[in-house]
Amino acid sequence: MDLSNQRITFIGTGKMATAMAAGFAGGLLQPTQIRGCDPVPEARQKFIEATGAGCIATADAASVLHDATVVVLAVKPAMIPQALQLVTAAELQNPLIISIAAGITLNALQDGLPAGSRVVRIMPNTPCLIGEGAAGATMGVHATEQDELLTSRLLQTVGFLTWVPEHLLDAVTGLSGSGPAYVYQMIEALSDGGVRMGLPRHVATTLAAKTLVGAARMVLETGRHPGELKDDVTSPGGTTIAALHELERGGLRAALMNAVEASTQRSIELGQK
Repeated sequence: MDLSNQRITFIGTGKMATAMAAGFAGGLLQPTQIRGCDPVPEARQKFIEATGAGCIATADAASVLHDATVVVLAVKPAMIPQALQLVTAAELQNPLIISIAAGITLNALQDGLPAGSRVVRIMPNTPCLIGEGAAGATMGVHATEQDELLTSRLLQTVGFLTWVPEHLLDAVTGLSGSGPAYVYQMIEALSDGGVRMGLPRHVATTLAAKTLVGAARMVLETGRHPGELKDDVTSPGGTTIAALHELERGGLRAALMNAVEASTQRSIELGQK
């Protein structure tokens, strides 16, 4: 697929938009193919710096929307109606619209756009800042196979992408969209435990983070069930089973499952509003 004729405009140049734009410009696109609009000067400046020389970011949406082939809606859910008005007012030639707004359904997006608009919803997460994102995506009724291919190529520059039915995208939000926060809290708690047992803070935090990275790679690279890998570490009557007993006593599994459920429900509520 030739991407040399693509012109991508981000409405909103916050952290997620900046991470995605930097990833796109790091391989598939030239910075000159990427533009952004945002009322906040500091956000625009960071967007330009991360994306590279030739990227344009401005407060004037019309100036960077007029010839866009792809528009990324990278604003908070409450700002989506305003963003859709900007797209409609630009009278574009049916660009691909990609929304990363949590909870905002394809129907809601299409209702605010010209008839026949090609729309894709994605839910990325913040590790796309370092090319390790995990995203889910779903296609609108007017999106084409070429749109699916283009979206996949773009998102794979900042991590992993999987396609799911729309009714599962809220669950993607609850699991991987919000998931980095769960992991950061786990790292912080493990580090606190290490400090409690006498380790220096920087050592404890590094060990905790490296342990989670290594364990995650074992799951992905071996293809084995996490339970099997857990059993490999768990000797009869040993230190690990004593620790696992305490995690069960503390309700770690239930707490994490409840976290995913709560985030999913909140995503659904945002869409209903």
